[in-house]
Amino acid sequence: MQIGKLSAQAGHAFLESYQKSDSQIQTEYRSDGIGIKITLQARHLDDLLWAQYHCEQRGISCALIIDSEHVMPPHFDGSPIVTALGIGPVRREAISFITKKFNLV
Repeated sequence: MQIGKLSAQAGHAFLESYQKSDSQIQTEYRSDGIGIKITLQARHLDDLLWAQYHCEQRGISCALIIDSEHVMPPHFDGSPIVTALGIGPVRREAISFITKKFNLV
């Protein structure tokens, strides 16, 4: 995925996950000023689905992004395709067991 496309998908993922999160968590995230965003790379779709499952099991907000109708060969032919998983806002200690499986972009 080209860097511009990757950046856009990461933005969609975080925003959707943030909007799905509890309003109290949103308030804490905005008020403490220490929230960070990182972009991690998954090697396989199964890795993203594993992370999504474990977030959902623990009540951690997440959003799986499925892009469609976008053509950018060779990876995007207009068919629906999972491009990102947004997680959080969440404290590092609550999510590190998931994120440690992925590499920074």
